[in-house]
Amino acid sequence: MSRSDRLAANRFAPGTFTPDARPSGVTAMLRAQTGIELKLLLRNGEQLLLTMFIPITLLIGLSLLPIGDLGTSRVDKVVPAVMMVAVMSTAFTGQAIAVGFDRRYGALKRLGATALPTWGIIAGKSAAVVIVVAFQSVLLGSIGLALGWRPGPLGLAMGAVIIALGTVTFAAMGLLLGGTLKAEIVLALANILWFVMVGVGSVVFITGDIPWLLHVGSRLIPSGALAHALDAALSSSIDMLSIVVLVTWGAVTGILASKMFRFT
Repeated sequence: MSRSDRLAANRFAPGTFTPDARPSGVTAMLRAQTGIELKLLLRNGEQLLLTMFIPITLLIGLSLLPIGDLGTSRVDKVVPAVMMVAVMSTAFTGQAIAVGFDRRYGALKRLGATALPTWGIIAGKSAAVVIVVAFQSVLLGSIGLALGWRPGPLGLAMGAVIIALGTVTFAAMGLLLGGTLKAEIVLALANILWFVMVGVGSVVFITGDIPWLLHVGSRLIPSGALAHALDAALSSSIDMLSIVVLVTWGAVTGILASKMFRFT
C-alpha cells in the first residue's frame, strides 16, 4: 500500500471535527452553573461563617446553656429557630452579598454575555443554595439528635418541605436585593436585615404570654413565618398562616427579581 493510500485509510470519518455552534442543552448548562456557584459558596470564608459556624454555635450553646425559659425540652425549641437562621443566612444574606459583589466586579456582566439565559443564572445560584441548605439541615439535625432532639418521621418530612419553601422564599429575596442595589449598600443592608429578622424569628422561643400584635406581626415577616412553620411541622402539624406568608413573600420578591435584576 502506497503512502498516500495509508494516509487516506487513517483519515477520520467526515464530520468528526466539524464545529457545532449550538449551545449546550439546558440540563448541561444548569449542571455546570450550579457546580460553579456551589464551589464559590464553599470557598468563601465569610459564607462558611454565616452558613455553618454561627448556626452550629447557636444550636449547641442555646441547647446546653440555661439561657431563658424554653420549656421542658430546650432542644425542641432551639432546632426550628436555628434552622431558620441557617436558611436565612445561606439563601438571603450570603446570596445577596455574593450577587452584589459579582455585579460590582463585572462577573455577572461577563456571564450574561454567554449562551446561559438570565433564568439559568438565577436557577444555578438557587440550586447551589438548595444543596448547601440540604447539607446544613442534615448537619444541624444530626447535632440536634445528639443533643436529645427526637422528631417523628412525619415531622421530619414536613420539616423538609418547609425548609425547601423557606429556601426558595429567602433566595428570591436575596436575588432581589443583590441584583438591584450597589454592592456596598447590599453588604450593609443584608447584614442589618439579618439581625432584624433573627430578632423577629426569635419570638418562637418565647413560651409565656406575649402581646397578640407582636405574635401576629412576627408571623408576617419571613423569618418569623419560617420559624413558626418549622416549629409546627416538626411537631407534625401545619401552620397555614406561616405557609401562606412564605409563599406570598417568595412569589412577590421572585417576580420583582426577575423584572428588576441587573447584571451591572
